[in-house]
Amino acid sequence: MYVHANDQRPAASLPGIDHRTLAGNADGLAALSLWRQVMAPGAATPPHRHDCEEVIIVDAGSGTLLIDDVAHPFGPDSTLVIPRNAFHQIVNTGSEPLVTTAAFACSPVHVYLPDGQAIALPWAS
Repeated sequence: MYVHANDQRPAASLPGIDHRTLAGNADGLAALSLWRQVMAPGAATPPHRHDCEEVIIVDAGSGTLLIDDVAHPFGPDSTLVIPRNAFHQIVNTGSEPLVTTAAFACSPVHVYLPDGQAIALPWAS
C-alpha cells in the first residue's frame, strides 16, 4: 500500500512516550524508517544509540538533546541531527507535549543502551 492515514497506523508506547511507526520495514523499506512520537512533559528517552543516522523534526514543544553529555536545548520547528552510533537522549523540558517526527537511515531500527544491550521496543520499525 502506498498511502497510509497516519492516525490509523498501529500505536505503541513506552513510559511517557506515545509512538507510531509511519513507515518502515513492515512496509517493505530496508533503508528508511519514519517515526512520530509524542513525549509527555518531564519524560525522556533512555540514553541510547542507533546503528544509523537519525534526523528529528520538532513539530511542537521544547526540550534538550543530550549528546555525549553535552546539552543542546531546542524548541519547535527545530531539526536535530544525530550521527550514527552517537549516544544521545531526548528530554522534554517544556510544559507541553513534545511532538517529533524522526527519520532513520535503516529499517528496522535497532536501539542500544550505553552498555551495548539492545532495547526491546514495543513496536515494529
